[in-house]
Amino acid sequence: MSVVFQENKSLKELNTFGVQAVAKYFIEVNSEQELSDIFEDERVNDLPLLVLGGGSNMLFTQNFNGLVLHIKIGGIEIREQGSDRYITAGGGVVWNDLVQYCVNHGYAGIENLSLIPGTVGAAPVQNIGAYGVELMDVFESCRAYDRILKTWVEFDKAACKFSYRDSIFKREGKDRYIITSVTLKLSTVPHLVLDYGAVLAELQSRKISNPSIKDVSKVISEIRVSKLPDPLTIGNSGSFFKNPIIESVDFQKLQSIFMDIVHYPIQSDKVKLAAGWLIEQCGWKGVKVGNTGTWKNQALVLVNYGNANGLEVYEFSEAIIESVYKKFGVRIEREVNII
Repeated sequence: MSVVFQENKSLKELNTFGVQAVAKYFIEVNSEQELSDIFEDERVNDLPLLVLGGGSNMLFTQNFNGLVLHIKIGGIEIREQGSDRYITAGGGVVWNDLVQYCVNHGYAGIENLSLIPGTVGAAPVQNIGAYGVELMDVFESCRAYDRILKTWVEFDKAACKFSYRDSIFKREGKDRYIITSVTLKLSTVPHLVLDYGAVLAELQSRKISNPSIKDVSKVISEIRVSKLPDPLTIGNSGSFFKNPIIESVDFQKLQSIFMDIVHYPIQSDKVKLAAGWLIEQCGWKGVKVGNTGTWKNQALVLVNYGNANGLEVYEFSEAIIESVYKKFGVRIEREVNII
């Protein structure tokens, strides 16, 4: 197959921040065969490569002088084993479409991950998570193309080296592996996680004492909508920063100064802090600077008010990072990928 490149492709409509950037070359990938064919073309080997899914976890600060592969591989397959359901979805499937498919069919495990933007193929890269659940909790395996060895590989959970918002695909495997499908292990027997954020309180306020996974998904979706702006109306990438994890001994020192600091113990010697709370305490919530700023309802979210460029958003985020470090001695990290 002869590979056809689109040239000088605008990426403005393909990133949820809605910032303008241009890819020198661009290909939409709709099947694994197409992906294999692309890497048989010698022209590809010498080009910088960017794999693009939903464009929800990246910030373009410049044009991309290489090849952008837009993964659009679809399909959902189910394998039953007792009460377990093994769900395999194509890398181009919209993540929330998969969540709603599973919720509607009674497959429990990812209802807490409702309304997270992006595609299935990007989910393992980031080890996406929300409301006390991470992808690694339900991850079974993923299939990926190794562009160095030009072969297909399967990754189990251990091989992915998951940690908080991190994986092998963000570190040593970055730019090497292209995920084309993901398999999750879900169940028809729910084990609900309700003790994170406002989920339980919201269920109680609605007098739902025995919630279903549909109830949980609906409540979490509504909480997210109330806090986060819709990228279709105002550019954003959801949470821009990671919640920092610090040593318990350092947390005790901080708590002695800031007694109401929001935190989540995760291990005997580790504590997760709420980055949004730290940012808000530094006075950034709802602040607008030029064409960018923080969202009025959630300081963790940076937005494009219409005409921001990526560098403007990046510099704004840098000011926030330095402000939090100066006040708390904690250096928060960006969750989005900077291009």
